[in-house]
Amino acid sequence: MTSEQPEPEPPAERFAAAARDGRPDLAELCLLVGARADPALDGTAADLAQIELDRLAGLLPAGPHTPLAWAQALHRVLGRGHGFHGTPADYRRLESSLLQEVLRRRRGLPILLSVVWIEVARRAGAPVYGVALPGHFVVGIGEPDGEHVLVDPFDFGRPMSVSDAEALAGGGTGTYAPADPLDIIQRVLGNIRVWAAPRPERRAVQLWALDLTLLLPRHPAKLRYERAKLLVTMGDFLGGAAELDAYAEVIGAFDPETAQTLHHQARAARAHLN
Repeated sequence: MTSEQPEPEPPAERFAAAARDGRPDLAELCLLVGARADPALDGTAADLAQIELDRLAGLLPAGPHTPLAWAQALHRVLGRGHGFHGTPADYRRLESSLLQEVLRRRRGLPILLSVVWIEVARRAGAPVYGVALPGHFVVGIGEPDGEHVLVDPFDFGRPMSVSDAEALAGGGTGTYAPADPLDIIQRVLGNIRVWAAPRPERRAVQLWALDLTLLLPRHPAKLRYERAKLLVTMGDFLGGAAELDAYAEVIGAFDPETAQTLHHQARAARAHLN
């Protein structure tokens, strides 16, 4: 007599647990975003993505390396060898924000391509970290406050000059603070929300991206307002009204005027049911 296998937890529940881990795993979080976007990207597809990251790491030469040598090796393997890069057209595709699809297509947004570089380099033993620049995302190799190289995975992992980095950073110079896994995944989900927001047929995508963001240990409180308004737009007037009232209670102690406006919006939402 065989025992039945337990049903796996939904991706959102696994995402919440992974986000609250003492050392959040960036690849796991990104793969769970993909699993939430498309059930076909869960299970075996996620396992194969981890295997592919391991395989790519195994193609890098054995260390140790200087930061520049690591950057050049990653460029040879990931950029020139496997063609990982991005184009303007990739900003128009949801797949560009899903790690499973980025590994399959070898195309994606700067931040997801950076995740590939980070995870492959980390597995190979390189000192690597993500760097969030205004409007772009790149990878640092080495010590943030010492010898380091910045590379742009969107451009095949090309090492960046000082002037390149300064231009992307809006004229800033010096060290670039590493982005931790939770910062990176929040930015990934923010990209998905921005992609979905102007597309009425993608409101469900915007909603689940919001829901995952709200599961993170830290997130902007105003996202609760964004979610409430989205529910109203989607026709869930009672759910949206309840969340507007709840958010009003949170901010009422320090911004009573805005709280009153929110309560008015909640009443207006409920009025749609009359």
